[in-house]
Amino acid sequence: MSGLVTGEAVALGIQPAKLPSRALAMVLDIVVYWGVYIILSFGLVAATASLDGAAVAAVYVATLLLVLIGVPIAVETLTRGRSLGKLACGLRVVRDDGGPIRFRHALVRGAVGLVEIQMMLGVVACIASLVSERGRRVGDVFAGTLVVRERIPVQRAQLMPPPPPWLAAQMAGVDLSAVPEGLWLAVRQYLARMRQLDPQVSWAMAQQLAEDVTARTGAPVPQGTPPAAFLAAVVAERQARDARKAFGAVAPHPPQLQFPFHPQAQPQPQQQPQPQGWAAAAAPASVAPVAPVQQAVAQTMPQPPAAEPSTGFAPPA
Repeated sequence: MSGLVTGEAVALGIQPAKLPSRALAMVLDIVVYWGVYIILSFGLVAATASLDGAAVAAVYVATLLLVLIGVPIAVETLTRGRSLGKLACGLRVVRDDGGPIRFRHALVRGAVGLVEIQMMLGVVACIASLVSERGRRVGDVFAGTLVVRERIPVQRAQLMPPPPPWLAAQMAGVDLSAVPEGLWLAVRQYLARMRQLDPQVSWAMAQQLAEDVTARTGAPVPQGTPPAAFLAAVVAERQARDARKAFGAVAPHPPQLQFPFHPQAQPQPQQQPQPQGWAAAAAPASVAPVAPVQQAVAQTMPQPPAAEPSTGFAPPA
């Protein structure tokens, strides 16, 4: 990745184009431009038949400059840095800060490109791209531009393995404030790709990362616990704390009974005002009205047998 930094001190994760892809895009553009010039030359033969030799030569030179300089400048300005060859190779010309180019950038690149690409057969451009750290030719240096890749192969996201529940509970009281962000990134990248590594290499990397985490947190790896499981538990605890800090503690919803009919369609009982102070102790407990849903449940349950009425007569002992 490139180390480009914008004016707001934001690092850009763009990838500069390599010399082979740039050379292929350059060849495609040259073939197209020269093809257009040859087609126009056939039309100029009939248009300049009545002119003298000097006028014909001037027309041909002007047409050549228009096709080799004017057309590339217009194309890169209108398409924001994508010519036909760059579009086919998935490339784009951008400024040094990652923004889109303008007419002055395309003008400098086109004027210098006529010398280093057309007149020098691309030798100067190739040497400059090989010497430059970001693969820039002379025209890019003078214009303050950079050719980057737009089509980057998409990699499937690798899910981190979940930690054991008993180990995740032990990480609740661990102080994670001293762990730097670089170490967190290394641990997450290892957990996402641990299945792709050699078993011995994976074990050695997990052990080294676990030692680094232990040195900064003071929490040792439990006896008999694989270092990868310890790292997964630490990362899960960090993510849980970040979630609680961002969203807060969410109270669980109480379970609700499901009935064949919709319970919200039934009327809800009104709450009675509760007495306060000393009146609360003297007032009898009010019985809330039974909701229709509760009545339906009570009717479906078996009822106990009714007690016989009392006569007031007590049998002798």
